[in-house]
Parts: sequence; C-alpha cells; structure tokens
Amino acid sequence: MTTPVHSRPISERIDWLMELSRNHSASFSSPESQLARQRYLAEHNTLIIAMKCMDGRIHLPHVTRTPMGIIQPFRNLGGIFNLGWPYLGDLLADTVQSAVNAGRRVLIIITYHYSSGAKERGCAGFNCDREAARAHALGIRRQVETLFGGGHQTVYPLVCGFETDEDALVLNGRDDSFLDLSTIAPTAGDEMESRIAALYPDMPAPVQRDLLPLVKGNIQHIAEIRKSDRELNIEHREWVICIGRGFDFLHVPNLALIIGPFSPDLSHPIRQAAGIIKANMASGRVPDDGFLLLSSAPYQEPGAQKARATLKSSFLSEFAANVIKQEFPELAELMVTRSAILNWPERRLEVQPAKPESEHGNRVS
Repeated sequence: MTTPVHSRPISERIDWLMELSRNHSASFSSPESQLARQRYLAEHNTLIIAMKCMDGRIHLPHVTRTPMGIIQPFRNLGGIFNLGWPYLGDLLADTVQSAVNAGRRVLIIITYHYSSGAKERGCAGFNCDREAARAHALGIRRQVETLFGGGHQTVYPLVCGFETDEDALVLNGRDDSFLDLSTIAPTAGDEMESRIAALYPDMPAPVQRDLLPLVKGNIQHIAEIRKSDRELNIEHREWVICIGRGFDFLHVPNLALIIGPFSPDLSHPIRQAAGIIKANMASGRVPDDGFLLLSSAPYQEPGAQKARATLKSSFLSEFAANVIKQEFPELAELMVTRSAILNWPERRLEVQPAKPESEHGNRVS
C-alpha cells in the first residue's frame, strides 16, 4: 500500500511537490492546452480575475471546466484582501488597464467559501463564519467599484460563494438575490442565459456571454461530483508555507498555506501560517521532521524582469524565515527553505540553488 504523501519524510514530500509542479507545467505548455486556450479566448475575450482563498479546494478552472490559464487568480490566506494595499491595488489596476488597452472587458470574481455539511469545513480565515466571509467579499466589491466605477460597463465585480462539499458556485446578485448552481438540473443549462441576465441586469452582454460557459461547466461538474464517492472530512495536514505568487499547481486540499505578497504587514499571515504548521506537527497530523517554506515570484521575459523576480523571491523567503525564527524558534529548526521564480508563459517553477546554511541562517536539505 502506498504511503500517503503527508506521512512521508520531508525530503520525499518535497520531491513529490516538485514533481507536481513539473507535471502542471508540462500539461499547461502542451500543444493541446495552448490551442485550447487560444480557441477559448477567440470565442470569449473577457479577462476573468478570481480573488480567492489559498484553500486548495477553491479551484475555479477545475469546477467550471475552463481551460487552465483563462482565469487569472489572486490568492491569499483566508481570501482576505484590501484594494488599499499599495501593491495589490497597483497590480490589479495594471492588469485591468492591460486588458482595456487590448479592447477587453474584465470580470472580477470575488469568492468566499463554506461547507453546507459541516461548519468546521468552512474558511478558517473567518473562523468558518460564512456570513463574515461573504461580508468581506461584498466589501471588496465596493472597493472595486470605487477603483473602476459603478457603471460596470468595463469592469464587473461579481461576488460568488463556493460551497466546497459539492464544488458548487452560488452567484450573488445585487439585491441579496442568489443563484445556487447546486439547485440547477444538468438538463436546464439552456435556461441559464436568461437567468444570468435577470440576476445581473447591469452586466454587459459580452460579459454575460463569457460568464455562461463557467456556469454551465459548474452545473455539469456538480452532477459528476454527486456520482463520485468523495472524502469530505479531510484533516488539516498542511506542511508547506508558500509566499509570493505562482502557486497555481498547488490545488491539493490541506497541503499548503499560501500567502500572497499583497498585505503591507506580511508578518501577520506568516505567523498565522507557522502556528498552523506547528499545531499540525504537535497533533501528529504531519511528521515533525520538517516543513517547507517556498517563495515564488513570476516573470514574463528573461533579462531584467527575471532578475527582479529572483531578487523578489529571495527577499520574501528571507523575510518569512526571519519572522518564523523570531516567533517560533524551535519550529524554525525544522524549516527547509526554497526560493523559486516562475516562468509565467510556461508556468514553469525554477527553484534557485539553495544558499549555504551559514549564509541563509536556517536548515537546508
């Protein structure tokens, strides 16, 4: 019988993780995948951005049957964002501006997640409080409207619940109306165009058209989930802390705690993540022989852009490592650090050579 990944020695777990990354890149870069993306964008040119929790269950391309690379993710611990954060606000504004310059509209899907079957399977970032998570998402929607206007003709913010037991999307309307896709029969897909138009009367027709495939894909996905024997009561077994961007390959439940480089106070989520890792080890949910701190920064082109990504990833790694050393010195003795950069066009993770222990100041293996 194969030993579960979370129970293996740390060196084997890291090897498994790197293989997961390589497989993701190979799949993303394959001719079939590239052509599928090009064909999809030729038919649906709205740029789709998803703001979501780091939870590996929140995998929008998978649950909507959308080709990888179409939905651009912004991931953070707890799904907590504030568009007043300088880096996040600038990054989002630049992303929107690039799309507008190319003649595209933008759909920003702001997610919150919960479990219908058990409250404790909800979002830990909000203490599994569904309404608190939804209220935060509504707050982000208001911030998007402050940035890009309330007319919604170019940028449309859509609040979307994600019920993790069945991977069901719950579209939130403007007046506390909802469209729970778990209640829609697979044979009712033809009705969805009119139902989306009724739920979002101010949404431009091209954006409605490009939202429709996600809705239909989710309805079909839910039907498949209901036919499967799926484990729901999965324990928290995180043994990786990720900081930065470029972790699309990490859509495995309860594996990693992902901290986006967005908040001006990164030390707070780093402390939260380290505390979770420590508790997982203390309870025996994961071995206490080590955990991985993985940093990443994406780049589009070689040269200065790649060099800057290398410096950024190295900074994030050292910053996080120092926070963990100060707050959890005993846990820091078990820390394995890896600094990486991500070739964005190929989604290829390039792990940088490990620094000597004397230079980096923590364990290297």
